[in-house]
Amino acid sequence: MRKFWFLAMILALTGLFSGATTIKSSAETGSIKGDYVEVRTASVFAGACHYNGEVTTTGREALMAWKVSSGQWRGVDLAGVRVVAIVGAETNLSDNNGARRSEIIIGDNASDSQSRAILEALKSRYATSFGRIISVRRGPLNFDHEGRNYSVNADNLAAITVEAMPNDLCCKMPNLVWYSPLVPLENRKVGYTTRAMYAGNAVSDRWQRSGENSAFYGRFVL
Repeated sequence: MRKFWFLAMILALTGLFSGATTIKSSAETGSIKGDYVEVRTASVFAGACHYNGEVTTTGREALMAWKVSSGQWRGVDLAGVRVVAIVGAETNLSDNNGARRSEIIIGDNASDSQSRAILEALKSRYATSFGRIISVRRGPLNFDHEGRNYSVNADNLAAITVEAMPNDLCCKMPNLVWYSPLVPLENRKVGYTTRAMYAGNAVSDRWQRSGENSAFYGRFVL
């Protein structure tokens, strides 16, 4: 009987220490949360004819923007870090097999350690969305979110201005939402793009769009 109780105690202690190790491991990469907005070069909410007219000819580019509100990666606090990714592909971005390339801009308010940490975190989760990353740099990056309006400007190379759709029309007509965001989102909404532009030429030709239901926005969790 004493042997039995001794063995039970050892197993209990082993489980306790094992649990503590798991908790510590999870804490090293605590959940990273914040705001996200994305704009495509195709309408994501439209009638069937409009969608079919664009799916093979456009929708090959996207701007993705994150603003971290809380969380850490491998012990590095990432609150306040802002990132933009510019993505270009050979086919519509709904085709996961199409070759993609991207450039990433990290807001210059991030430290060296924060820049390394957020890049590692994003690459670990969104490698398929990015494809081949051809450029990573830091620069001026503003990400403003007021109510359901978003405004992002990344070093005058990429910009996004998005507002909510009236009456959440996309939720009332979900069969007309043709795509999914390039990252999983909580409470995903379709947004109205008043302006989006890319002024570079590294991942695609320069482009500018306006007056379209071509945006997604919501909360992300890594």
